[in-house]
Formats: sequence, C-alpha cells, structure tokens
Amino acid sequence: DTVTVTRNEVVTGINSGMQYILAIVEVDGANVRPPAYVRQPFEKEPDFDVTSINYNLAELLARATPPS
Repeated sequence: DTVTVTRNEVVTGINSGMQYILAIVEVDGANVRPPAYVRQPFEKEPDFDVTSINYNLAELLARATPPS
C-alpha cells in the first residue's frame, strides 16, 4: 500500500524538475503490471534528519501516466 523513497531520491527529484520521473512497477508473485510514471512526484524537501518517506501507492498511481 506504500512506496518507500529515500531522502536523497526526493531531493534529486525536486532538483531535477521535469527530468525526474518516478517509475512504479507493481509486482504480486508472478503477476507484474506495466510501469506507471509519475512526473514531478515530490512537492517539498524532507527535513535533514529524515532517511526515507512512505508515500501512498494509490495516490501516486492516480497521478501516474502510462509509458509513452
């Protein structure tokens, strides 16, 4: 139900703007869904002492687009 992203990934995403795309691939045993791409997935930099952040998978997928 969640996607864990490191602080460094969030900072890189924010600093890279439109060049950064978060790719999400759901895997359930042998079932693999096609990748979903979220452009500009992060809004603000986490505090310095944060090592990772959990994002709601359903909310990320609602903002995603299929590969083009």
